[in-house]
Amino acid sequence: MRMRPTLSWTPTEDLPAGTTDPEPVAAALGTGGVLVLSGAGISTESGIPDYRGEGGSLSRHTPMTYQDFTADAGARRRYWARSHLGWRTFGSARPNAGHRAVAAFERHGLLSAVITQNVDGLHQAAGSEGVVELHGSLGRVVCLSCGTRSARRELARRLEEANPGFEPVAAGINPDGDADLTDEQVGDFRVLPCTVCGGILKPDVVFFGEAVPPRRVEHCRELVRAASSLLVLGSSLTVMSGLRFVRQAAEAGKPVLIVNRDPTRGDRHALTRVALPLGATLTTVAGRLGLPVDGKAAA
Repeated sequence: MRMRPTLSWTPTEDLPAGTTDPEPVAAALGTGGVLVLSGAGISTESGIPDYRGEGGSLSRHTPMTYQDFTADAGARRRYWARSHLGWRTFGSARPNAGHRAVAAFERHGLLSAVITQNVDGLHQAAGSEGVVELHGSLGRVVCLSCGTRSARRELARRLEEANPGFEPVAAGINPDGDADLTDEQVGDFRVLPCTVCGGILKPDVVFFGEAVPPRRVEHCRELVRAASSLLVLGSSLTVMSGLRFVRQAAEAGKPVLIVNRDPTRGDRHALTRVALPLGATLTTVAGRLGLPVDGKAAA
């Protein structure tokens, strides 16, 4: 499976209108066995922008591709300078009401698992345990030569020491943790090698143009097969990496429910799309199910 930068998606057919009634979501969760598929939209309330929503980062920013990163030392310098700066903000993000509600659903046995397209680790920070990180995690770094994985916080420490005084002001932070910097701001930022073999370091995430590991994809397919329904949270489903699981569920006759303010590429496969903000909607659903969120009675 290869991901390519998809800057926009325009519906080519009439899609069902969204609803403001979250009751179908509550009903599906009430039966249990729900598989969650989450996207960037669930993290916007934590201060992490999405790609394609209103003000999405793709209007000003094209994500780094695997091909550019591996082939061009200059591209790697630009990436690591921007990512190092972005990590200071990205790494300090905290779970919001949507993440906490998903954790509450899992805690009370209503979910079979969570597949997330996000690389921010916020589901786990909220307490979710059965999380599959489809596109990896910015919290880890991998060496492209020897395969050694290490904590991002350790590389951040090394980069701070190697680039004293690196304090540019970014125009914005993107969903992949990449800050918007000019070439002048990047300057001669020093990129560091693997401490084990001296190889090229890369965040342990799936870049656009890179293949999602086949075993991970198959694991997700198995989760879809075992689920009673699929609940999509905050994903436009523009890229095939997430859409394929929606199609799989629909073809198997499993209900697909979507919570996303804007139309998605998966709407024609869905039983319903709730066009409301995620945090408030999921908190409302938890309340209807009588579930506590963060140890308190849900509103």
